[in-house]
Amino acid sequence: MDVPEASHSEDAPPDASSDSSVTLTPHMLAKIERNRQRALMLRQARLASRPSSAPEGATCAKVAKTIDSGAGFFIEEETTEDEQQEKRVVEQPAPVMEPDYLMCEECLKPFMDSYLSNSFDLSVCDKCRDNEVKHKLISRTEAKQNFLLKDCDLDKREPLLRFILRKNPHNPHWGDMKLYLKTQVVKRSLEVWGSEEALEEAKESREENREVQKQKRFNKKVKELRRAVRSSMFKKDTSIHQHVYGPEELLDEEEDLYRKVCQTCGHELTFEKM
Repeated sequence: MDVPEASHSEDAPPDASSDSSVTLTPHMLAKIERNRQRALMLRQARLASRPSSAPEGATCAKVAKTIDSGAGFFIEEETTEDEQQEKRVVEQPAPVMEPDYLMCEECLKPFMDSYLSNSFDLSVCDKCRDNEVKHKLISRTEAKQNFLLKDCDLDKREPLLRFILRKNPHNPHWGDMKLYLKTQVVKRSLEVWGSEEALEEAKESREENREVQKQKRFNKKVKELRRAVRSSMFKKDTSIHQHVYGPEELLDEEEDLYRKVCQTCGHELTFEKM
């Protein structure tokens, strides 16, 4: 019985030397090698940057698995070893901090937040806030005029006075108004002038100087008005003058000239006779 010759199986891989499509050039081989080296260096750097040990009480159930793709780079896959033994990392909860309470200067009761504490750093609760007397707000102009404060006293002297901004009620297109707490302005004026008596004396002195300057301006205006009245009453004669000479002729024998004198202005007219 004849035995048929063994034929090549269809599943057998073809010879690489018989197929020209799988032939790699030296340039391609060098490029693959460079990619492989670069991937290896990246993998080593990634492993070096990982923490050496896990936190206390925590377990890691995932393991990094490296697969060579054969194309010059590596692929990392994370696989689960045993999901039943996987444990979660448990952290200790942060301690509960009690809020910092402020003590009201008026009622001596603790409070957490208020308008005066936020705007002017004043420990007074909203229930004890008095907008009419104790905690009245005044403008910057009023602070400078009534308490004789300068811009440097409000803006540069430590500690800086706090203020709030409000729209100008006279014209909303003007700049915002700066409102200060009156009690803090009074305290600042005492720091500048030393005492209430010194502040009152400075006010009186400034008022006297203001009255003196006001009287000087009034006298100057009166003087200018009088000068204007005098100048309006004086009328200059702008008509052309006509000389009127008398009939008398005076003879100057030395120069052999005759003279006539104007009867109105005294002008002399000299002439000679042929």
